[in-house]
Parts: sequence; C-alpha cells; structure tokens
Amino acid sequence: MTKEHDLINRYFAPLCSKPNEAPAFGLLDDTALLQPAKGKEVLVTMDTLVADVHFFANDPAKAIARKALAVNVSDIIAKGGLPHSYLLSLALPKGVSSDWLEAFSSGLSEAQKLYDCELIGGDTVATSGPLVISITLLGEVEKGKMVRRMGARPGDQIYVSGTIGDAALGLLLRLADDRMTRIDFAKAHQDFLLDSYLHPRPILKLAPLWAQYTSAAMDISDGLAGDFAKLCAVSKVGGVIEAAKVPLSDAATSALAQSPGLRETVLTGGDDYQVLATIPADNADEFEKNARNATRIGEILSLEKGVAILDANGIPLDLPHGAFDHFSK
Repeated sequence: MTKEHDLINRYFAPLCSKPNEAPAFGLLDDTALLQPAKGKEVLVTMDTLVADVHFFANDPAKAIARKALAVNVSDIIAKGGLPHSYLLSLALPKGVSSDWLEAFSSGLSEAQKLYDCELIGGDTVATSGPLVISITLLGEVEKGKMVRRMGARPGDQIYVSGTIGDAALGLLLRLADDRMTRIDFAKAHQDFLLDSYLHPRPILKLAPLWAQYTSAAMDISDGLAGDFAKLCAVSKVGGVIEAAKVPLSDAATSALAQSPGLRETVLTGGDDYQVLATIPADNADEFEKNARNATRIGEILSLEKGVAILDANGIPLDLPHGAFDHFSK
C-alpha cells in the first residue's frame, strides 16, 4: 500500500459514518454515491484556504480544520440549506507530522458533529509550497427554496445574523496592531476576539428561516460593507445600512469605545461568516418573532438611490476599503 493510502486510512476514513457503505464506502473507492432526499435539491459550494493567507501556518491544526469546514457551511446556510457531506483536498508540505494530521482530523470530526455532515472523499498531494486545504461541501435545501443573491427588492428589510467584526478585530490582535495593543481589554474580551478569528460561528438553526422568509442572501466573508454592495449590484437595487444598528459583541463594543477608528475594520473586515439577508417588509415582523441571533440593520432602496452605510447622523460613511480582495495589491 502507498503512503497516501495509509494516510487516508488512518486519519480520514474514520470520518465516514458508514464504513464500506454508501455514500463514501469508507474511502475505499474513488467515487461516492449520493441520492438526494425526497423533495430536496442539492447545493454545492467550495472554498480553498491557503496557509498564511486565510490562516496562520502555526495556528492549531484543530482550529484550521474547523475553520475550513465552517467557511463552507456558512455558504450553505445563506442559501437556506443544511450541510450534508463534503470532499476534502489537501496539499501537504513536506514535514507535516503525524501529530498535526491527528489533530487536524480530530478537528474535522468535531466540526462534522457540530454541523451534522460527513466526509465522503477527496484527494491528498504533496507540495513544496504552503499548506492548501480545499473543501467542497454538499448541502440540501427544500425543492425550490434556494435563496439567491439576486432577489432583493426596494422596501425589503436588511438583516444580519450573529455579530459583526469580531474576527477582523481578532486578526488585528493576532498581528499586534497598534490600534489594538493600546486598548485596555478584559481578558475575556481579548480571548473572545482571538477565538472568533480562529473559529467562525455560522448559525445553523437560522437556515430554515432564511429559506422561508428571505428574498436574497449571501454569507459575509469579505466584509459587511463590500458584501452588501455585491448583493445590491446583482439584485440591481440600492440600499442603506445604519451603522449604529449593526450588531456588535461586547468585546467589539469595548474596542470601538476606546478606539473609534476601528469602525472601518468592523464594517469592512472579512471572516465574519454570518449571513446578510433581505426580507420583504410584510414578512419582517413574523421573521423576527421566529428568529434569534438576527438583527434588522437597514432597507433596500431603488437602484438610483445608491448604496451607503450611514453614521448616527444619517451621513454616508467613507469606507475606502469596502471588501477584502484576494487579488488586490
């Protein structure tokens, strides 16, 4: 047997729920077999994470694994679906230890249990470059209920799940940015922000509500301001978000109170992995009765009124760094 076979058998085959049975056949075959549940449609998404681009190479292997799966789960939730199974592609640098692989597979196991999905295949290769992790996640959604980006209409109310900006602030902490090192943080707040960068927290239980009530949605991966502009562009609408209504954690609130200049980081920083959604005004109150961890932050307008994030005085904020771009210099 090859070293690759031994690696798969030891670290990844245990992540299949039914050894020697469909869908994955214990990773003993090179193709999985899937059958969508009755009345369901299949969602497919993929994200690639590169060491020292999307995570630090010396981050804990468990945290890297959990993040790799969570960022994909976020996409499926935003479509109103639930995760089902995934394919994993790993480009492993030379010298990756068995301890690292053990911890990485353990992190995947924890994330699988959290998001109720399983590994069904993939590929491993050796590389002379950085560690690269690519996950293709399959999800299920009620037939005809997939939520697109391009459905927002004037009058729709704008919502976000969770809190915004925690991961971006956590990254600044990790980088020992001067704006963060000057802040007198409670240890619990500091730990929360650092953990938010390591461990995205997409909210699984909101998925059915997005499917039921939402006219358009997307996950927030590249910053609230930039992703809001993307959603409006494909829907051919304008809109406003009130910055004062954007939900913040206690840790982020403390940071902004001591360093107001961090507001742009909160609104434009990436790695939130929450959902940005629009809901017709007639359904908004009913949605709010059923949804926790979702906050109304603005309204969709006609295209000619443009896109803006407003300060407390109703003045548009100047946010030059609207969204994270992998290809910007």
